[in-house]
Amino acid sequence: MNDLPSTTYPLSPVSLPRLDRPESPGGEAFAGVRPGSVEVAWARHLDEVRQAQRLRYEVFINEMGARLKTPIPGHDIDIFDDYCEHLLVRDAHTREVIGTYRVLTPAQALRVGSTYSDTEFDLTRLRSLRSRMVELGRSCVHAQHRHGGVILALWGALADFMVRNKLDTMVGCASIPMVRNGVVSGDAAASIWRQLRQTHLAAIEYQVLPRLPLPVECLDDSLEIDPPALIKGYLRLGARVLGAPAWDPDFNSADLPMMMRIGDLPARYRRHFLGV
Repeated sequence: MNDLPSTTYPLSPVSLPRLDRPESPGGEAFAGVRPGSVEVAWARHLDEVRQAQRLRYEVFINEMGARLKTPIPGHDIDIFDDYCEHLLVRDAHTREVIGTYRVLTPAQALRVGSTYSDTEFDLTRLRSLRSRMVELGRSCVHAQHRHGGVILALWGALADFMVRNKLDTMVGCASIPMVRNGVVSGDAAASIWRQLRQTHLAAIEYQVLPRLPLPVECLDDSLEIDPPALIKGYLRLGARVLGAPAWDPDFNSADLPMMMRIGDLPARYRRHFLGV
């Protein structure tokens, strides 16, 4: 067990969002979640990060078919991991890591030279936000635990981290699978982009450009299809789409650039996550 390098920001103790309500603010039930059934913590040691990387490998590679190079078999590892804080959700009984996010702080983004999102998008228009902006990435939940409680637990801890450290902006790439009904196609992503650019597109001063654009003009964007659950959750939190999707060939997904700002949280979520 190796201690990780000193964190760039205080990692306060975290816990589940309050479970004294039968439903979350968005109306999703805490299906299968009991008080004390899951625990949330920041990784403090390398072996805890390895547990998150094994979960990511299981979800992204074994389940979703991503093609990633990794220095350790059975682990999803990239250049940004050593610079990130890793948020973990565990099953309280088995101690298994069942959900994770990684968080790249402004100071660590400077050290590594960019964010992961910079590799997919030209983020020039976000330069004025960089000093208060964190990147969220590699979000995943174990297939047997994909209920609202795990995601809400992660979001509650992230909100607390942001407020405690006077950070106000979160960005990241939200993925849309390219495989639909067993067929590889970008039509679903093109259709979701058509819908969201009409309802959730950010102001022009925050819009970004994909480095490898998904060719949406050549795809059928007429499908009436819901965005993935995670994207819908971000939108309920007040997130905005920053531009057209990029194609990520390694993950075989279309990635939407998204931004959430603490000041844009709807009042019901501010009360739920921040108690204000």
